This record gives sequence, structure tokens and C-alpha cells, in this order.
Amino acid sequence: MSRDRSSPASGIGALYADRLARKGYDLILVARNGDRLRRAAATIHEQTGRTVETVTADLTVADDVARVAAQIAGDPRITMLVNNAGVGATAPLLQSNAHAMSAMIALNVDALMRLTYAAVPAFVERNRGTIINIASIVAVAPERLNGVYGGTKAFVLAFSQSLRQELADSNVHVQVVLPGATATDFWDIAGLPVQHLPQEIVMPADALVDAALMGLARNEFVTIPSLHDVGQWDTFEAARQAMADNLSTNKPADRYLAN
Repeated sequence: MSRDRSSPASGIGALYADRLARKGYDLILVARNGDRLRRAAATIHEQTGRTVETVTADLTVADDVARVAAQIAGDPRITMLVNNAGVGATAPLLQSNAHAMSAMIALNVDALMRLTYAAVPAFVERNRGTIINIASIVAVAPERLNGVYGGTKAFVLAFSQSLRQELADSNVHVQVVLPGATATDFWDIAGLPVQHLPQEIVMPADALVDAALMGLARNEFVTIPSLHDVGQWDTFEAARQAMADNLSTNKPADRYLAN
């Protein structure tokens, strides 16, 4: 039995849940709003016939994260983890609340890390499984939005890159998705209604999820649905890899030596 774990109350998470159920997955769905979660689960079950379990949890709360992590680690039916839960911000540092930024880090970084650590050992033991981490284009373009938000998504990308390397000899697949601006309630919650954005940069949420799942089917590691010229990412990644062996040496670069 295949299981997916997502955060499906609305937006991208809801669409992942719907699409995966239609592909034949049974689901375990996690979200903070229990009533809305159960309604979403009932709809998916009615439309697809798949088994849909729900777990009400606030992934900014350490005890809830621990409870969900324990369930992941103890359920051998789970074959896919979708780390979609997250929150964003658009205000600059001087207009942001430090407590809200800490809560963002707890959800976007710590919860994602803890749930991944819960899933991966069993995936490796069974030599199969899939991790999907939802990052953002601000992982590589942090100047575009709030810097703490960009930093959390840079963590998701870096964590996924390291995880992919660590699991290279297994049949555990890691995908990291970098959405651009997407038509969800993310923007209202973050303080900038999506209607205020140039519409030529905003992708419908269903198009985003369908593209991400096509990338998964093609065994992509990084999926950037909005990037039409994938050669730009290839060039960026090649430059990063080329620089890697030169980043740690036993003396400073010549430009830092006294004349």
C-alpha cells in the first residue's frame, strides 16, 4: 500500500493530494485545520475511492512534529513524503516581526528536516521511496522577497542537494521543486495579495503541481516549472560544481595577500 504525506488544506498541498490519489496512492494528510482537512479528505475519497487518513497537527509545535514524525517512522506502508507545509513573508526585515520569523523557520526548516529524518531510514532499509521537498525560486533569488523566507527555502534546496548525494546509491529518489509566484492563498497570508502581482509572473496552482509531477515522473532532481530555458539552470549548476573544489585551500587567494 502506498502512502503520501502532504499538507492539503488548500493550494498546492490540496492539489498534490488530489493528483496523487488519482494516480492510485492512498493518503495520510497532515494539516493544522482539522475540520477543513477532514472535508478535503472526504472529497478526495468520494472522487477517487482511495483511502484517506487525516492527522491534525501544527507543525510549528515541537510536540506535534514529534508525533507526526513517529507516525511516519512507524508506518511501513508509506512510500512517499511530500514536504509541502510552509509559510512565507514579503515584508523587508525592518517591517517584520522576529517571533513570526522564528515560527517560519520552525515550519519551513525544522519540521521539514524532522519529517525527512523520520522517513528516510525506512526508505533506505526497503531500498525504495520518494521525498518531494517544496522550496521556491527564492532559494536562488533571495532578493525577491523577505530574506528569512528566502533563507528557509535556500535551506530546503541545500538540504535536498546533500540528501540526494547521500542517497545516490539507493533507490530513494529526492526531488526539490522551486515554484515561482503561484496563484494560492500564500500571498494573502504573506501580506501581498496575488492580485497585486503582475499576472504574467503568476502560475495557476494546478499547472504548477502537474508540471512538478511530470518532473518527478522524468526522474528530475530539481524541477523549476516556470523556467523555460532549462539550460540556464544547467549553466548555474555547472558553475557551482566547477567552483566547489576551489572553495577551500591552505592559503588566501592572491587578491587578499599584501603587496
